[in-house]
Amino acid sequence: MQDVLDPAMPFLAPILAVALAVASGLLASWLVRRVVLRLNRNQPALRETSRVARLPLRLGLCLIGVRIALGLTTEDAEWRRNLDHALQIALIGSLAWLAIAVLLIIETMVLTRYRVDVADNRRARRLRTQVILARRIGVALIVIVALGIAMLTFPAIQALGAGLLASAGVISIVAGLAAQTSLVNVFAGIQLAFTDAIRVDDVVVVQKEWGRIEEITLTYVVVHIWDDRRMILPSTYFTTTPFENWTRRQSEVMGTVEFDLDWRAPVEDMRAELKRVLAGTDLWDERVGILQITDATAGFVRVRILVSAADSATLFDLRCLIREELVLFLQQEHPTALPHVRLESLGAASLGAVTPGTSGSSGTSASAKPGKVSAADDPGRHPADPHDSQLFTGSIEAIQRSKAFTGPGEEVFEDRDKSIASQN
Repeated sequence: MQDVLDPAMPFLAPILAVALAVASGLLASWLVRRVVLRLNRNQPALRETSRVARLPLRLGLCLIGVRIALGLTTEDAEWRRNLDHALQIALIGSLAWLAIAVLLIIETMVLTRYRVDVADNRRARRLRTQVILARRIGVALIVIVALGIAMLTFPAIQALGAGLLASAGVISIVAGLAAQTSLVNVFAGIQLAFTDAIRVDDVVVVQKEWGRIEEITLTYVVVHIWDDRRMILPSTYFTTTPFENWTRRQSEVMGTVEFDLDWRAPVEDMRAELKRVLAGTDLWDERVGILQITDATAGFVRVRILVSAADSATLFDLRCLIREELVLFLQQEHPTALPHVRLESLGAASLGAVTPGTSGSSGTSASAKPGKVSAADDPGRHPADPHDSQLFTGSIEAIQRSKAFTGPGEEVFEDRDKSIASQN
């Protein structure tokens, strides 16, 4: 019996050692995960996220144990060197996998601390953009380093190392010329992440399309257009081409509603109707609600209404509501204010006699002298407030609004002149 077991001992010992190493690796990975979860028990998101690192951790610890077990129980032979080389490459891959999983865990732990589903989420969106891009850069670096280390384990590649280093200058020039566009996009993506020009969920206007930044990568940016289309642009577009960012500092925006009306348009009555409409809707944020005449040429009077809302989507609905309500108001209350086309004819008897006539939706004769239609003629309406028609003057809010566009001020220019004089 002893004679039968003795030839089998050289094979049983490595097998038993490998089995013990695998069991030890599994036990060690279980203990590591329990300790990490115990230390971070106040973060429930870590329990779900840590599962991505469970398999590479087990694989890495088991491979380390197997290499140690084979080194202690087997002699130096050709088959063991080949097997150890394969285990070494597998260990490099598992460690790279584990490092990527750790980056994912760190990303999740950081992002869960900052919510993006709140009103003021500018800081959270900025951090989210930077963390996601930093994780992608880290993953790319880990993969490149792991591939490089794995290739260096082959003796043939090590022998070619000196030659490759000697020609590194030529290779770098050729690679740089070949990958110039890709590298420019990569650096542009890094610039977007850390200069805060755009962030994930920012509302932008790009190529006359209104949408939201859905994804930012190292090479391209995905814009979710309002009609559910996706516009994919290279990262260099946002570093070389002007675009509109409606949520750069805040989400509040202003918009206009314009009407081309007859010269008899009741401006004060329209202003009172605008107040009524704004007071009865939750779409208005109560910052700006102005009605002004911005043009009076070509036979029409252009009435512009400027309103504000909490965000661009709400502003769109508010503009549509105001346009609809004021159109109905003019149709029902002041049909003479609708656009008219006037024709002038000269009599046959005398060129000096002028008989005007009108054609339009109201059917009113031009010989009739229209009276002034305003809120002052109707005692039931509120008196006109001149401040309601002023955007940058008249009221405290308007003066504060104008200060944002008045420039730095004389004292700033004086300080600049003194600074330049002191430098000279």
